[in-house]
Amino acid sequence: MASLDRDLCIGGDWTPSLSGDRIEVRDPATGELVGTSAVANAADVDRAVVAAQEGFTRWNLLTADERAEILIRAAALVDERTPAIAELLTREQGKPVPDSVKEISFGAQVIRYYAEQGRRVWGSMRPTARKDIRSLVTWEPLGVVAAIVPWNYPVDLYAWKIGPALAAGNSVVVKPPVEAPLAIAEFVRCFLDAGLPEGVLSDLPGALEAGSRLSEHPDVAAITATASTATGQAIMRSAAATMKRVTLELGGHSPFIVLDDANIAEAAAGAARRSFSNAGQICIAVNRIYVADSIADEFAEAVAAEARAITLGHGVDAGVTGGPVTTPAVIEKTRKHIDEAVARGAVLGAGGKNAVVRDGLDASMFFEPTVLDRVPVDALVMHEESFGPLVAVHRFGASDDVVELANRGDYGLAAYVFGDDLDRAWGVAEGLHAGGVGVNVNDVSELQAPFGGWKMSGFGRELGPEGLQGMMQQRHIRIRRRNG
Repeated sequence: MASLDRDLCIGGDWTPSLSGDRIEVRDPATGELVGTSAVANAADVDRAVVAAQEGFTRWNLLTADERAEILIRAAALVDERTPAIAELLTREQGKPVPDSVKEISFGAQVIRYYAEQGRRVWGSMRPTARKDIRSLVTWEPLGVVAAIVPWNYPVDLYAWKIGPALAAGNSVVVKPPVEAPLAIAEFVRCFLDAGLPEGVLSDLPGALEAGSRLSEHPDVAAITATASTATGQAIMRSAAATMKRVTLELGGHSPFIVLDDANIAEAAAGAARRSFSNAGQICIAVNRIYVADSIADEFAEAVAAEARAITLGHGVDAGVTGGPVTTPAVIEKTRKHIDEAVARGAVLGAGGKNAVVRDGLDASMFFEPTVLDRVPVDALVMHEESFGPLVAVHRFGASDDVVELANRGDYGLAAYVFGDDLDRAWGVAEGLHAGGVGVNVNDVSELQAPFGGWKMSGFGRELGPEGLQGMMQQRHIRIRRRNG
């Protein structure tokens, strides 16, 4: 594949950054150059917001049906171009091509869903205390919405943000990640080719300066971000001066509870998939497993076997089920958690070192899927997000309150429970402090249901009708009839 060079998308045009700064995007599996990207600064953000204000006026004048038609055309173009976009995403981010295809396809589904949801926004006539008064409540767009997208699922989470924002009638300025900005550029082209009016969608890869300017900009009405908790806190502080609406999906540290009546094979497969998919670089990854003592030996070995069965390699190669990490920092933190837990008495069940890979690959970016067993509850891995290919197993006894153990910590994005007695598992699920709980499933995301966190995992919701409402505001019009 030839290298791809992209610029900033502002007002429907592709343009260099004002500074001329560019960044190289390299394949984490090989180190080869995939392409380059312009890097936005604060001045670029300012001109994008001006374009977005003009675009909002045009976009909001269209009917919901007219907006839906454009979004549906864009989703169809994404479907047509998925193979090419998927290979590009794999080369810049690392996940295997089948996972990239799944990500992009779901992104197209999200756009289609919100195209239809935008048609279904309605107001209401409310009861009043006087016969001559009518109260009309309507939903209106916010204006210019800013979005910050991470590098682990860049296309998918891009769609989660722009889908509801555009369907609601807003214009959007997005800061995609500089680590993986190339597939996103092709995703954006689908919207431009579908006839999205000028200025409605701007795309500016950038770093801290661009993000800070978006969150503080006086003409940005709302900001939605998927980021670390520390970044989310910075966004809140910056956005406070202009009282922006803020939606934040932040860090997670998901518990996975295996009750003594669980189907061990199913639970182990579910835990391994959610722990090691995308090299563990998932906000709802399984970080810590609590398994009942009576089945712990069998379960721990089953999870280790699942980990050892993952075929690491370049994501574009057939048969590869696990790719490299995206940044070296992921392995650094993973090693830190392994070493600290082992020093406290944890036992390596699988992995624990850099993987052996074929010639031509950068072995420093591949780490074996790692299972730690008999991990004490005070180990770092039981309290900090590794965001890498590592899962810790803690065994609990009949006298332990496993719900209390699972609820320890500052995060509450996702949690999981496996057990054959559904009533019992459901009861455990209702006690967990998380925005999403999976019972005998290893994923809490559902297109038509809200996704978001409790506690330090953020607030606000994406997906579902709630995602659309988060991009709108209510207006109450109180009318006095003269002849009422």
